[in-house]
Amino acid sequence: MTELGLPKQILACLFDLDGVITRTAVVHAAAWKRTFDDFLRGRDGDGFRPFDDADYAAYVDGLPRADGVRSFLASRGVELPDGTPDDPPDRGTVHGLGNRKNDLLLDMIRNDGVEAYDGTLRYIEAVRAHGLRTAVVSSSANCRDVLRSVGAEALFDVRIDGVVAAERRLPGKPRPDTFLAAAKDLGVEPSEAAVFEDALAGMDAGRSGHFGYVVGVDRVGQSAALRAHGADIVVQDLDELGERA
Repeated sequence: MTELGLPKQILACLFDLDGVITRTAVVHAAAWKRTFDDFLRGRDGDGFRPFDDADYAAYVDGLPRADGVRSFLASRGVELPDGTPDDPPDRGTVHGLGNRKNDLLLDMIRNDGVEAYDGTLRYIEAVRAHGLRTAVVSSSANCRDVLRSVGAEALFDVRIDGVVAAERRLPGKPRPDTFLAAAKDLGVEPSEAAVFEDALAGMDAGRSGHFGYVVGVDRVGQSAALRAHGADIVVQDLDELGERA
């Protein structure tokens, strides 16, 4: 292992955004909860079963927006028409619900701002100082704006986000395609790249893509689940990697 806490063959690091670089996972979860609870209340009345943290981890976290809507609704036996990506947020379609969630998310970010995890930023700076290349890999269509808001855009050689994935028709996590695209853009083999993720879907992507190292970042007490889904190591903060080297 190197002083970065990585296997010696690793030449590039691929970082998820929400929950790894920025403290936006909790904001995403809150926006999803408001969206789904309003929908379920309207459908089932006040006796509806609310969306909770377990639902977020199992069905939504790390997935592209529309896939998250489909996944959670399927878990409740609900099926909606897909609609189109420009559906208004009050339309009863997959994309309508997804756009409602995104509107709520952007309102929360504008009102409360975004914070970065300082330990992650220090680690990325150390990675780059050691000559490793870096990419951000996120299902969020707001990735670039969020990175700019915390002054971190320049820390990445490559960005594969929801916008880029749509342009290239890349399926989202848990499929490995977005991470594989990042590795290819950086000019490295998957076996030479490390994946840094906090979502179970991201762990699945790292494992199925046969990446050289998969780091689970445990922000919510799901260490065992991260390991079960393919993490080689689990840390609460990336500062720990250097300490363990």
